[in-house]
Amino acid sequence: MAVIHGRRTVVERPPDKGAGKGKGTLSDRRPGFTVYGILIAFILGSAFPFYWSYVVASHNDADIKGDPPLIPGGNFFANANRVLDTIPFWKALGNSVIVSGTVTLSVVILSTLAGFAFAKLRFKGRGPLMVFVVATLAVPTQLGIIPLFMTMSELGWSGTLGAVIVPNLVTAFGVFWMRQYIADAVPDELIEAARMDGCSMIRTFWHVCLPAVRPAAAMLGIFTFMTSWNDFLWPLIVLDPSDPTMQVALEKLQSGYYVDNTLVLAGTTMATVPILIVFLVLGRQIVAGIMQGAVKG
Repeated sequence: MAVIHGRRTVVERPPDKGAGKGKGTLSDRRPGFTVYGILIAFILGSAFPFYWSYVVASHNDADIKGDPPLIPGGNFFANANRVLDTIPFWKALGNSVIVSGTVTLSVVILSTLAGFAFAKLRFKGRGPLMVFVVATLAVPTQLGIIPLFMTMSELGWSGTLGAVIVPNLVTAFGVFWMRQYIADAVPDELIEAARMDGCSMIRTFWHVCLPAVRPAAAMLGIFTFMTSWNDFLWPLIVLDPSDPTMQVALEKLQSGYYVDNTLVLAGTTMATVPILIVFLVLGRQIVAGIMQGAVKG
């Protein structure tokens, strides 16, 4: 029905006869007990290893010889002091924080820059170069350990933290991840508008691209931090035993003939705390990235 009000014509649509007879809109639907049950089961399953490590670390070795305890004991701080007396924990913690923090910051920045170039800039050889970057993911890391160690020795970096940091300043996975995200999250029209307003390419990247890719950068940051923090083989080879990272230092807790599991798990629990802190700091951005990807899909 058309109703004329002065010079405007308003078209009134008849009410939808099927409205209210269906199952309701998507926003009206709520997850049931099954969904919550599955989610709770996944949460408990994910948190149980950390809880079990803390439970064992809070008992003495005699308590865990029989039936495994399920309730924390009162010996955690005593076992923690034994860890501090057995290995250079604080030195290893500082080394791991320096290595993981530097590598994470570098990977996020350089991968975002490279991903922006591959996704939004037009230059000769862009396609073959991106294929080469992705192809390096198929090369096992172990194949490059010997030539990498020879290179670090020639540069005089063997036994220093630089030998652990420099080879990991950028990763092929990080470049590929950021390239794919930027290609979808940053429209070409937005970049063109910024360029027409007089922004340089660096300013366009900083003010247009970087705010849009914060969720992906946060996810890449935490994955890189965890990978660098848990790296064991390369720091074991290139660093001096007196100046280890956390994972190399923890290995010394079980290097003897007799392994004290309470001591090992006390050190493991203490070494897990920094990863939990990083996850809590970046958790909001990670959830935002996951939800944004789910909405796009």
